[in-house]
Amino acid sequence: MMVAEKISIEEFDTKNYPTKLVEPFDQALITHYLHNYRNGIAGHYKKDAVKVLNNFVKYKQSTENVNLVTEDALQQLLSEVENVPFPTPEKYTFKFIDLFAGIGGFRLAMQNVGGKCVFTSEWELSAQKTYRKNFGEVPFGDITNQLVKDYIPQEFDILCAGFPCQAFSIAGNQKGFADTRGTLFFDIEQIVLKHKPKVVFLENVKNLVSHDKGNTFKTIIDVLEQKLGYKVFTKILNSMTHANVPQNRERIFIVAFDPHQVKNFENFKFPEEIKLTKTIHDILEKGKQADNLYYNKDHRYFPELEKAMISKDTVYQWRRVYARENKSNVCPTLTANMGTGGHNVPLIKDDFGIRKLTPKECFLFQGYPETYILPNLANSKLYMQAGNSVTTTLIERISREILSVL
Repeated sequence: MMVAEKISIEEFDTKNYPTKLVEPFDQALITHYLHNYRNGIAGHYKKDAVKVLNNFVKYKQSTENVNLVTEDALQQLLSEVENVPFPTPEKYTFKFIDLFAGIGGFRLAMQNVGGKCVFTSEWELSAQKTYRKNFGEVPFGDITNQLVKDYIPQEFDILCAGFPCQAFSIAGNQKGFADTRGTLFFDIEQIVLKHKPKVVFLENVKNLVSHDKGNTFKTIIDVLEQKLGYKVFTKILNSMTHANVPQNRERIFIVAFDPHQVKNFENFKFPEEIKLTKTIHDILEKGKQADNLYYNKDHRYFPELEKAMISKDTVYQWRRVYARENKSNVCPTLTANMGTGGHNVPLIKDDFGIRKLTPKECFLFQGYPETYILPNLANSKLYMQAGNSVTTTLIERISREILSVL
């Protein structure tokens, strides 16, 4: 006798579902289709997504003798995708894509100002898990893969990307534009050239500006302005001074407008500096934390830590052999290598000893809300995700300025 079956998107994982149709994009296809099920964008994913779903139902029927039809599977999966902590706004006013998405800092900000994400890409599997837990969507993988690019809908308003910085070849081509081939910015360039979004919104480390004596940054601006025809605004902003987040984090932001679609682009301004009213105590978790976060007295560096760390009102930074105090009484810049043996592990002194920041504290220092879900991953993975992320509240402030000229 066949029995009714409850299913989950987890079953599209390679471990549970060996019969792939468009491997390895089954989860991404299904979740992107379902996320857009109630709007016109669903049609972009429908053909391949329905094939995947039918294939999955046939697999379940043949291997597990279950009573499952495609429509029931669709409704179950739709409920799972929509019942998430940070769903798409019901009345969205613009569409965006989220490249090098990480854990969704850009997406969270864009949704908060009324945006609808129609495509997302992130290759790191642990980050994909965090993204899915909070937004119900599995990102497509490596954006350098043409098959991934082909799934981007033709029309959207804003391209968002906190792209990794690589060295550029500065050999000019026949048109006089610097060459970005072999870098991840080249993939952004290709997507902009094909889709012509109204806005390109990029974030990177402050050092991008001075990298290779300024040639790398000049290349990016030249491509955006001369080759792609965009009008570009750039500025280095600090989370501490522009987002009311007690973290000393400087980043370069690039906002580029297509002047043919955004006539009043000249009105754009980056957000003004605002007073920092929050302290580290608005973020630090109360009470004793997990034992493995604390330094034992027999640790070889404990005497040095105990001597240097005398204040409970700031965050310290371990610098290989000594602890450095942040004189501004804020958190030093969170990095991707903290918690993995790196020398930038943020430390605090609390009532119970000297310890590392918790992963949740690191997410809060990036502007993520208390309700943001951290999946069951190793702390090292969560630290890396926080360090690689954008400060989402700063992205939101810039997004509001972008919308004011759209």
